[in-house]
Amino acid sequence: MGESEWRIGALRLISSPVLAMDFLDARQKPRTSERVIATVLLIVLFVMIMKQSSNSSGSSVFSRHELGVTHVLVTGGAGYIGSHAALRLLKDKYRVTIVDNLSRGNIGAIKVLQSLFPKPGRLQFIFADLGDATAVNKIFAENAFDAVMHFAAVAYVGESTLEPLRYYHNITSNTLVVLEAMAVHGVKTLIYSSTCATYGEPEQMPITEKTPQFPINPYGKAKKMAEDIILDFSKNSNMAVMILRYFNVIGSDPEGRLGEAPRPELREHGRISGACFDAASGIRPGLKVKGTDYRTRDGTCIRDYIDVSDLVDAHVKALQKASPGGVGIYNVGTGRGRSVKEFVEACKKATGADIKVEYLERRPGDYAEVYSDPSKIKNELNWTAQHTDLEESLSIAWRWQKSHPSGYASS
Repeated sequence: MGESEWRIGALRLISSPVLAMDFLDARQKPRTSERVIATVLLIVLFVMIMKQSSNSSGSSVFSRHELGVTHVLVTGGAGYIGSHAALRLLKDKYRVTIVDNLSRGNIGAIKVLQSLFPKPGRLQFIFADLGDATAVNKIFAENAFDAVMHFAAVAYVGESTLEPLRYYHNITSNTLVVLEAMAVHGVKTLIYSSTCATYGEPEQMPITEKTPQFPINPYGKAKKMAEDIILDFSKNSNMAVMILRYFNVIGSDPEGRLGEAPRPELREHGRISGACFDAASGIRPGLKVKGTDYRTRDGTCIRDYIDVSDLVDAHVKALQKASPGGVGIYNVGTGRGRSVKEFVEACKKATGADIKVEYLERRPGDYAEVYSDPSKIKNELNWTAQHTDLEESLSIAWRWQKSHPSGYASS
């Protein structure tokens, strides 16, 4: 019987002692003293039920602010980057609520986190769609968040050129929903997961935070729109805002607890590391490199590959440095560009596989060369990428892939 059903049943019994006694024993005629005793017992039962109900809902640790504990809402926390961020926050003693609709995330990652941090009051998972404003407001109303790390987003450049409306809705519109809920419920700190794709194809390298933003694909455009909304709102509020524009993410948890497990239907759009691993494991016959005629040193695209452990470290440092009314915008990268051909060679060494490579035409919406100048984040947040050995990062990720051939389903 559900909690609400228990409440109704107790109320009905208390309102009619005679019926209560009939319910207890319909074969006996109760005396007055028995009626009194039964009524008292039922009142005690009712009070106990209500007290238990109160303890299980209104006094939940997630629903109240607690001195010395920072409660962080991690949107998209079942995804690749979001789950690694949640793991780091939990290790650092933060209280974490993950909201994800599992359209791109994986429930397996949530189960891993729950198994690692089973203690009550540390982690909760809420299944919800950020496009549902009513659901989002309910989540904010029922939880006392101190900060939001907003990762949730579809994030494939190629896919964005095929489904632009989906990207504007999922990234820009959903960010607006989250921001409105934060404003209504007084949550004052936002760490926003943005991207170097907002810069487009700059004329000069490396990219600094002052590099003009001229995105050339719907993914980058949607992210820039979301940034603009956040920055406009912050001008007339006391919100602490940190926007992290990061580059190409690789790697996985060094202890092998989490990894990257994209859905099979998304492999065509996925990161190059996933494509390399699929080729190395025989899931696909080889690797397709799109574009060999770019104006780069070997004709393939050049990217700044940032290890996911370094990336989440930047998020935690941003959270620690966030201040009311302050706005920080940072590039998160290594400051070094590597070509796709160089990446493939590193992947071959990391996996020990002789990966067959097929060279194709350019992918729509791609840009030739992108790498960061991370000086600002180093100077202001004391952050520097620590895992810069490409082959080592790929080796760690490959170990997880080999031990999880079917993703989290094989855990």
